[in-house]
Amino acid sequence: MESKFNQGACSEFEALLEDHLTGDLSGADAKKLAEHLESCAACSSALELAAPSVELLRTVPATADPGPGFSRVVMARIRAEMSKRGEQKSIWLPFISLAWRFAATATLALAVLVTFDAVRHSQYGPQTNLNYATVTETRDLFPDPSSPPANRDEVLMMVADTDHGKH
Repeated sequence: MESKFNQGACSEFEALLEDHLTGDLSGADAKKLAEHLESCAACSSALELAAPSVELLRTVPATADPGPGFSRVVMARIRAEMSKRGEQKSIWLPFISLAWRFAATATLALAVLVTFDAVRHSQYGPQTNLNYATVTETRDLFPDPSSPPANRDEVLMMVADTDHGKH
């Protein structure tokens, strides 16, 4: 996320703006930045916005040099923190994500079923019995299984006895 001070500044020249304001920029970089500032309104605006902060920093007294090992210590801490965060990205994260998706899908399906049931009861009433097939139709579809066939011939006879195709 960009701060309000570097909105739209070109990433190639953004780091050079502060050096330009402090007077630490010289040579080819200074010339390159000057040419760029003539044609880029965003970088010119960012330079104008950064100027007061550089002036403010000049009023604060300088601090002691942290020493030559400072950057190594800071980078080691950064790497340790990054590796710690990398360890937090375990093998279980995809499974956890899948479980949350499954739970959300199951919740949605349950909500649809409850809504359907509530609408059905409000239209037909709770006492209405909605049978779509009568008992006689189910007898025709499924013969009485009280006596299982004893051999292959009886199975063929049972299949032949059903009225397939007759309506």
